[in-house]
Amino acid sequence: MKTLSTATGIAVALSVSALASAEDWSYHGDTGPDHWGSLSEEFGVCSAGTQQSPIDLTGAISASGAAPSLMLNSISGVQVSRNAHGVTYSADSVDAGLTLNGVDFTLLQFHFHARSEHHIDGQDFPMEVHFVTASEDGALAVVGVMFEEGEAHPDLETLWAAIPGEGESGAGPAMLSLERFIPADEPVFRYEGSLTTPPCSEIVSWTVFPTPIEASAEQIRAFTDLVEDNARPVLPAHRRYVLLSD
Repeated sequence: MKTLSTATGIAVALSVSALASAEDWSYHGDTGPDHWGSLSEEFGVCSAGTQQSPIDLTGAISASGAAPSLMLNSISGVQVSRNAHGVTYSADSVDAGLTLNGVDFTLLQFHFHARSEHHIDGQDFPMEVHFVTASEDGALAVVGVMFEEGEAHPDLETLWAAIPGEGESGAGPAMLSLERFIPADEPVFRYEGSLTTPPCSEIVSWTVFPTPIEASAEQIRAFTDLVEDNARPVLPAHRRYVLLSD
């Protein structure tokens, strides 16, 4: 079982959520994404940055060896927390993560967005899940998977049933197989970007699957009934390359 060191865990937790639990930003109105950069000095890169996420994944360049080696296996002792911006699932000890460019990353947490944040060739999806992983030196690599409406997913009811009240936390599933959230082995998109919530730090290596997995209309509705739209709109790619592993 892998665990993040205390120092790394603190650093990563701060980089992922720094001020993200504050109530001074939202997904709508005067505190919505168009205004994040002006809400706080710490959020300035949300407006000024040139490597912001999410983006529309289009015009990808074929690249050998771009895909990470995924080890998103089973986790145990899942904990669930909820704030005004969404729901986060984490585990104290995991045997899950990925290897990217020879560096090992351990799963820190995962969470869902509705609608999807990334688009693929201009198309968005009903939901997207992000698996946030961290290396020992605090680098972040996030895996994004889209959902489309179809057959019920075997684990979503259990995950939704564990969602606590806003501002609260609690126990989630005793065991969860993350493999059921990963599409079959295939090419993936890769690009360099940012956190998709304030402070929008440009510190994330993104991997996004082009093929969605399925969730039923009822499962999607059950999530959006609890968590209203929490997707940041797509941002310009600027001069970044989007790679597609071959």
